[in-house]
Amino acid sequence: MNPRLQLLQPYPFEKLRELFAGVTPDPSLSHISLGIGEPRHPTPEFIKRALSESLPKLASYPPTAGGDALRQAIAAWLVRRYALPSIDWKTEVLPVNGSREALFAFAQAVLDPSHGDALVVCPNPFYQIYEGAALLAGARPHYVNATLERAFAADYGSVSEKIWRRVQLLYICSPGNPTGKVLGLGEWKEIFALADRYGFVVASDECYSEVYFDEAAPPLGALQAAARLGRGFERLVMFSSLSKRSNVPGMRSGFVAGDAAILKAFLLYRTYHGGAMSPPVQDASVAAWRDEAHVRENRRKYAEKFASVTPVVRQALRVEPPEAGFYLWAPTPIADTEFARRLYAEQHVTVLPGSFLARESGGVNPGANRVRMALVAEADECLEAARRIVEFANTL
Repeated sequence: MNPRLQLLQPYPFEKLRELFAGVTPDPSLSHISLGIGEPRHPTPEFIKRALSESLPKLASYPPTAGGDALRQAIAAWLVRRYALPSIDWKTEVLPVNGSREALFAFAQAVLDPSHGDALVVCPNPFYQIYEGAALLAGARPHYVNATLERAFAADYGSVSEKIWRRVQLLYICSPGNPTGKVLGLGEWKEIFALADRYGFVVASDECYSEVYFDEAAPPLGALQAAARLGRGFERLVMFSSLSKRSNVPGMRSGFVAGDAAILKAFLLYRTYHGGAMSPPVQDASVAAWRDEAHVRENRRKYAEKFASVTPVVRQALRVEPPEAGFYLWAPTPIADTEFARRLYAEQHVTVLPGSFLARESGGVNPGANRVRMALVAEADECLEAARRIVEFANTL
């Protein structure tokens, strides 16, 4: 067996199952889960129809690079969404089977295993795929804390030059999971300057980019920031997905876009990796990327939930709504693990301890004494969960 597998930590939801072991929640209360970030709004009918109408295409092997229609639809969406002057669908866009698969595989393709001291920088807290990708590619993750004191922006100034010289890959998540932080142009300028100076690749995870609350102010994307700063896409690749945008997590459909040379190498890797997207999923994805009406409706639902749920939770916890995304990153008056376990036992509500989403770095775990609440269920269920959380927290 690959000995690097022994380096992997249990996934947060496995830790959650262990935390809840032996707990019998109040049977008079229905279970409400705010633990997992799985979109639960209905999948739009036109997407399901496009998928079913394309089922005869299952008889054909799909190209790893994806069909022209899908790559063109993605490129057109990128130009519309981020006001890009242009993007080459043939060389700068590549469909993938969801951003999670691509974020993991990307590290295997871009990291040089001959450098035994290679580092991958991750925000802290973070999406655990970044860590696993680094470890299994033979590199070591280096965690950069993102705390309330810095408005949840990663403190890259705390990283020494000695460390930066060993970095081969930097993972960014904007809007952030779990904090909801959106990087501004100044922060992107700092990141690009570091990448130019030290030569590492930037992987920008933007799977939450279409869940925001002001239609006039969509989150800034990495490619958009590069264009505004008058630079190309060198050493920059962004990752996006239909899962949150279009409520199709089971379809496993996303894309990567950016540096043409990197994507050429990544396509070679994926040719062997077996990462081709099925033809029906491609056709359904084309339909989804071409339509914005269902995305605006999706945002409306999230905006209404945050507007109703946040004031309720504030009756007991000092929580602020995110800049984007669908998580509340709430402070807890007791240890986050104890808060989550007792909340589950007494109110049958599941939240995810923040310490499960971070690692100790600089003597602190920046997820400690916080919990992540995913407002993915319908509004009534989220509001009921908020009331139970307040009832529980007011007993502490």
